[in-house]
This record gives sequence, structure tokens and C-alpha cells, in this order.
Amino acid sequence: MNKDGVKKIIYSAISIVVIIVIVYLVSPIFISTEINEPLPLAINAPVAFEEFSKMTEEQRIEIARNMTNEQKNKMLVQFAESGNNSTLDEFMNLTLNTDSNQLVGTATFVGVNNGIHNAEGMAKIIPISNNDSILRLENLKVTNGPDLYVYLSTDKGASDFVNLGNLKANNGNQNYNIPSGTDLSKYNTVLIWCKAFSVLFGSAEFKT
Repeated sequence: MNKDGVKKIIYSAISIVVIIVIVYLVSPIFISTEINEPLPLAINAPVAFEEFSKMTEEQRIEIARNMTNEQKNKMLVQFAESGNNSTLDEFMNLTLNTDSNQLVGTATFVGVNNGIHNAEGMAKIIPISNNDSILRLENLKVTNGPDLYVYLSTDKGASDFVNLGNLKANNGNQNYNIPSGTDLSKYNTVLIWCKAFSVLFGSAEFKT
């Protein structure tokens, strides 16, 4: 094969690679995805009255924190029927001071707004148990792109961050588990971040 033939093969191979890369990078901009996840239930099944009545106060606090209102009401009825007024008063105090979906932070997304990268919606930090929380993104609308991730960061430049995983969809409501022990006073900024190009699409900062 002559040199011209070899050059044509090389140029053709390069052209194919370039086209594949362009399609990979550009196509997400034109493809919109959506997900709508419900809030996770902190507790899936009611605790038996007999089991609950034998627990320590600390254990009851933990369980009551994660009960739904329906479960709390049923437990109150059972305590009232049992005639155990002291424990009934204790449980009533617990239900007044705990909430299975207590909100501990709300922030609004601000997009880069450069014509390519944009984000809007709400970010919320919600406890689902005594030690675990989720990051919930609500009414999210983000310009799609390749390799998008959700970070909890100390700043908008992702110089120090906790990676919560790939963005599940660029529209909708979605939940992300926050690793236990994460210092939310330090990692107080949510980033929608393009990992491939180290580009910010939008951020939401929780004010202290």
C-alpha cells in the first residue's frame, strides 16, 4: 500500500474518533432526563407496643423520631388503653419534640448562567434517622451535560468536597445519601459539577 493510502486510513480513523468524542460530549445537552423520587420513609413498619414499652428512654427517642404520624397516633391509643399514664405522658412529649422528616437546611440553586451551564431548584438536608441524613433536590432543572456529579463542597470550585454520586437526572426530585459523619457546617455548598471538564453548572449554599 502506498503512502497516500496509509494517510487516508489514518485520517479516516482520526475522523471517526473525533466524531465519537463530539457525539459523546454534545449529545447530553440535547437529551433531557427526569426522575421523581419520594422522600424515603424513616421507618417502614410500626414497632410492636409490647416491644416499645420495654425500651429505654433513649431507645424510645430514636424510634419516635423515625415514626410516621399514623404510627405515633396508634401507639398513643395503645398506651391510653393500657392505663400506663406515666409512659403515655413520656411518649406524648417525645412525639411533640421529634419529627421523622425534620428539615435542617434549605438552599436555592444558582446557575452559572453563561448560556450553556444553568441550574435551578431547591436543595434540602433532611434527617432520616438519628445519625443519617439525605440531600434532597426538589424541582431541579439543570442543563444536561457529560459526567455530571453531585458534590457537597466547601466552595464553588470543588477544592474540597464529598462526592454523593452521579446526578440521577437533570430534572425532577431526587435523593442522595449523605455519608455518616459528614460535617455539614464545613461542606455546606451543593454543586452540580461536570467531572470530565471540572466545570460548575450550578450551586446551592446552606447559610449558617
